[in-house]
Amino acid sequence: MRPALALGTLLALAALRLALHTFTNGQYGFHRDELAFLADARHLDWCFPAYPALTPLIARLGLTLFGDSPAGVRLFAALAQCGVMLLAGMMARELGGGRRAQSLAAVAVSVSPVGLMAGHLFQYVSFDLFWCVLLSWVVLRMLSSGDSRWLLAAGVVVGLGLNTRYTMAWMTAGLLAGLLATPARRLLWSRWLLAGVAIAGAMCLPVLLWQWRHDWLALEFTRAMHERDIRIGRTDGFLWKQFLVPAHLLTAPVWLAGLWFYLRRDEGRRARALGWGFLATLALYTLSQARDYYTAPLYPMLLAAGAAAAGRWPPWVWRAQCAALAVAAVSVWALLTPMAPAGSRWFHAVVSLNSDLAEEVGWPEFVEQVARVHQALPGDERAGAGLLASNYGEAGALALYGPAHGLPRVMGRTNSFWLRGYDPREPRTVIVTGMSVDSAQRYFESCEWKAAITNSLGVRNEESRDARYILVCRGPRQPWAELWRRLRQWS
Repeated sequence: MRPALALGTLLALAALRLALHTFTNGQYGFHRDELAFLADARHLDWCFPAYPALTPLIARLGLTLFGDSPAGVRLFAALAQCGVMLLAGMMARELGGGRRAQSLAAVAVSVSPVGLMAGHLFQYVSFDLFWCVLLSWVVLRMLSSGDSRWLLAAGVVVGLGLNTRYTMAWMTAGLLAGLLATPARRLLWSRWLLAGVAIAGAMCLPVLLWQWRHDWLALEFTRAMHERDIRIGRTDGFLWKQFLVPAHLLTAPVWLAGLWFYLRRDEGRRARALGWGFLATLALYTLSQARDYYTAPLYPMLLAAGAAAAGRWPPWVWRAQCAALAVAAVSVWALLTPMAPAGSRWFHAVVSLNSDLAEEVGWPEFVEQVARVHQALPGDERAGAGLLASNYGEAGALALYGPAHGLPRVMGRTNSFWLRGYDPREPRTVIVTGMSVDSAQRYFESCEWKAAITNSLGVRNEESRDARYILVCRGPRQPWAELWRRLRQWS
């Protein structure tokens, strides 16, 4: 018999987290990735080069309800991570954990570095994490009840996940391997499996049709990004970083106990498929040279099992683990969320360590700097001038804030911006951001430096450090249709 669900406690913990996110998520500005999602939200389609359509659709809802408020748009990401906490507590209960175990699971999940950033930043990671954890809970319910009809729910969740991020396919494959490796495979031999597959397939059909019409851009994009990540070392240390990134280091005793619970303890026999599913998915990511944070959705089911097993720990071990979680919570909130007042010493220490927070600084100022260059052009030239951004952060900022400054439509050479095409006016004078003079002169006959990209807080980020140029270029070297093909880059 399952213990009672500690719903009140779990909701209180989730509400506390939501309140902390709500009060801090508006401290700085949008992240460059968020600016890309917001731009796509204004140009909704069934799919985009870098991701499927569900996250931009949620961003569109955020813009409709809250305008361009960072805290408002990020509310949905924070809610998704509060949902992950609830699911972790519910899985602990499913595995025999009482109130303490359910609370431990929820808190252990809440201090995950990836999960915490997913509650702060509006990205597909936020929703991918929720769908994957929801899938693990659905599979656990199926294993506990022995009812194959849960495969229908699994089909819906997989469909939502694949419309959010393609890595749901890895999670699905790993859990399927776990089911096949255990006696639970019998649950798959039913008509409900075919029905679940049909549901997921129907939900993904618009994405597949879009990809087919666009020559399977997702494959080209993914290959380019994977090659870049390997080249610059982002995939290095994948296995040892599992102790630091997807789950907090101080929760390692809990999730390791959870893996042992699934694979070795008698109480975990009925849910053993989840343990093998974790190992199978981890192996898939290892062999494919994935980035360390991709595995974050795997750890809540381990933390839930570890929390259920922790009920048998000696009292002093339990108290030590709770103290460790308190330390983890303070450390991750202080370093990974925008709690520090902008401009303070704490702020500068945090942004020097956390590049994501550094990328939330200076975007409105950047647009103002571009606007000053635009206003300085002679009147007749200004009327026909174009605007070209070299990365999606710049393009997203100019798309969001540029109209208020009277700037023309921005052309972006990356991802969705590139796919939306160039300015139909085919401008002869173009303000170019983020390229050096030498790089820009490969595309234009003459380019001159006009301003440096800076921010008033003195934060060193990608814009102020690497992409710090604002140029005025004249005379495209080729017709725009041909030039546009040459300008494309995936990022």
